[in-house]
Amino acid sequence: MGRKELSLPTVGVSSLLTVFSVLCIVMFAVLSISTVQSQRELSMVSAEMVAGYYNADAQAEELLARLRSGEMPAGVKEEAGVYTYSCAVSETLSLEVEVILEGADYSISRWQMVSAAEWSSDDSLQVWSGQ
Repeated sequence: MGRKELSLPTVGVSSLLTVFSVLCIVMFAVLSISTVQSQRELSMVSAEMVAGYYNADAQAEELLARLRSGEMPAGVKEEAGVYTYSCAVSETLSLEVEVILEGADYSISRWQMVSAAEWSSDDSLQVWSGQ
């Protein structure tokens, strides 16, 4: 009786390349999906910000129209012919408006989006003073 030797199945170079190619395609697919999800979230935040700005802008224009008609809306402050008011854009941003009224004429001296969040300094980092 002859001795039989067990031989391992041979894996060719083409099989290894195929496995490597499939792994690369799967990795690129996963990366593409995660990129699409993050871009979608970013575009949703951007759309909310734009909608908030235009809502605040419309509210500010309405207040300006009421001021020009001689009405003094709630939330508007007046000092020496200069009217100031603020319209919320989001939780952290507001549209600050400053208008000068002179009879029927008006001029806008400020129409600016500013941060409404309270600023606090972070002094936890020890910085070398040079001495």
